[in-house]
Amino acid sequence: MGKAEILQIVTGFLGSLSFGILFNIRGVRLFWAALAGFFSWSLFLILAFWIPSEPVRYFIVAVTVSIYAEIMARVLKTPTTTFHMTALIPLIPGGSLYYTMASLFGGNLSNFLEKAVYTLELSVSLALGIVLVTAVAHTITRLRKPAAK
Repeated sequence: MGKAEILQIVTGFLGSLSFGILFNIRGVRLFWAALAGFFSWSLFLILAFWIPSEPVRYFIVAVTVSIYAEIMARVLKTPTTTFHMTALIPLIPGGSLYYTMASLFGGNLSNFLEKAVYTLELSVSLALGIVLVTAVAHTITRLRKPAAK
């Protein structure tokens, strides 16, 4: 891992920290939420060595971050969205969305469709990873609660 990757990881942490402040997360929760952004981008970069497909990496990172969010939400007694919001900030496909819109407004419709499908793949990968873990966590929580009489 070179200087560029280390800089990306540090800025992933700082970006997540900044959004945590913007979302009014306070105290120790802010640190753990920002650390989630650090972990998400670090894992994304590490997985690039073994998995060339970005949508697959997005899915794996979303699943991992969602597990982290579920655990930390229970440990710190706070909603999981506190961690989801900040952890996924580094993964938002902003560059891909920018190039999609630039192709559209530039009149290059074939490139627009290609970029739009790719951006949609990244977004759906993130959403599926979150939904999968959230559904499993809610099912486990429901099964662990005693039945009401």
